[in-house]
Amino acid sequence: MVYRGKDKPLVQINLADDQEKAFIPSYTSLDQILGTVTVTTPVETKIGQVQIGFEGVCKTFVEKVATASPTHGRTEAFQNFLHLGQPIQESDYPPDRMAKAGETYTFPFIFVVPEKLLPQVCGGHETDDNVNEAHKTPPPTLGDPMTAVWGKSMMDDMAPDMAKVCYCIRARVSGGRDSNGKHVVLGEAWKKIRFIPAIPEHPPLVVMEGKDDDYRLRQEKKIRKGTLQGKLGTLVMESVQPQPLRLHPPSKKTSYAISTTATIYLRFDPAAADAEPPRLGMLVTKLKVGTFYSSKAMMQIPKRSNDFHYSNTQSLYVDSLQLSSRCVTAVHWNKQTSDSLPRRESGGSTLSNPSLTFVEPSSAYREDLPYYIARIFVPITLPEKAEGNSSNKLFVPTFHACLLSRVYVLHFYLSCHTPGASITDPSIHIKIPIQVSADPNPDARPTISEDEAQAIARRQPGETPGPLPPRPTYEEATGSVPPSPVSPGFEFAAGCRGAGEGAARSTESLGLPDYAVHTTGRLTVSSTATRFS
Repeated sequence: MVYRGKDKPLVQINLADDQEKAFIPSYTSLDQILGTVTVTTPVETKIGQVQIGFEGVCKTFVEKVATASPTHGRTEAFQNFLHLGQPIQESDYPPDRMAKAGETYTFPFIFVVPEKLLPQVCGGHETDDNVNEAHKTPPPTLGDPMTAVWGKSMMDDMAPDMAKVCYCIRARVSGGRDSNGKHVVLGEAWKKIRFIPAIPEHPPLVVMEGKDDDYRLRQEKKIRKGTLQGKLGTLVMESVQPQPLRLHPPSKKTSYAISTTATIYLRFDPAAADAEPPRLGMLVTKLKVGTFYSSKAMMQIPKRSNDFHYSNTQSLYVDSLQLSSRCVTAVHWNKQTSDSLPRRESGGSTLSNPSLTFVEPSSAYREDLPYYIARIFVPITLPEKAEGNSSNKLFVPTFHACLLSRVYVLHFYLSCHTPGASITDPSIHIKIPIQVSADPNPDARPTISEDEAQAIARRQPGETPGPLPPRPTYEEATGSVPPSPVSPGFEFAAGCRGAGEGAARSTESLGLPDYAVHTTGRLTVSSTATRFS
């Protein structure tokens, strides 16, 4: 029997938790998603199976532009990294699975958002435990404008169109099988949700001096008395990685801002005994938001942005916003007569540690001359939307997944005034890493069944669980790419945000694979190319 139009069953997903009335339901790790799926049949209908799942998918693509020939193409990657299925009891189905006309049948579901993914979801990183651990954390919702909301306001999560992470609850009602043996889909529904994983504070980054272009914890600047005049001295600006910015759990509404404090350490080494330190001017603080994305599995955590330029399989999207601009003219310089701490060995590394209290001498320091030091405390506050704040920026925690990563960098620009006439005021600039973490829901508790608890209690000391399923393989296809199964639950705009005018813009659907293939977490890579005449 073929069901058309109004004869098809009506499938609806209803939440029964504290997110029931939310415009876009938001959850964090270990939160419970409670609800029901209702199926209303206008006519008598034979129900073969009801499937309810909680799914997480990621899709990226990288544009390829060849300079030697008029060829434009892209490489794409799709990963279904999460699928939780809800068992349906036989008692929930109608008798003989024959639904009566006009009747409504209810199927309850409950999902617990996992803290970690299965090890086989992203393979190929066995030699690096840090990469494995980072990739097993579910990534946050990213790049989907329909879920980047605050209340009912559309927000900007500063992600490119080329990288998207989406989560949804999906319900499907199927009947019998067709002549090809496939289930006949009678009705389907989906409900998008926003997910922000609980990510704890990580140790500070180790920044190698002279080797990490993305970070600069220290800079020296030679200051002159004025234009075409002699040297006044050398100004040193240094800082360390501050405490992380901690996002609130989505279910907890708080009125206080997300903030931390950075400390700027200054030192001035005069060129002569009578040289005074320059008068400070403005201190501008900017936050650079970087999204690394790739069309193949990343074998390591991104460290250098230069590695993502001029590549056909990976790229970087950067957004920038100014956090503050303040006058620091009143900062007081303290005169010192001798160094009390030893110099650091050259060629070493700088551990971004808040315990830094001493700024090393500059390369032009003279031991027979005094030097001056100062310190500036800089409050760092995220411009999130709140009452009286019109900002439309939406932040996600720092994370590193199989196909994309999100990092944050603080940029400090300090200007100063020379005693003589000068065309422009000299300025100095440093770049400091900062982590954005996410607090867990204090009310969430990991839950295990009674059978699981008994199995853990019976396990002998040192005993490990059974062997894991085999890791997935990576498929790469060239030429024409077959269309993916289409599900209207996710849609992606193929145009590149911030790309040139020649970037192609179209709309395509992100197809969710059939339920039967969700057990491997396979990552699929494809490649297409188009020649323009």
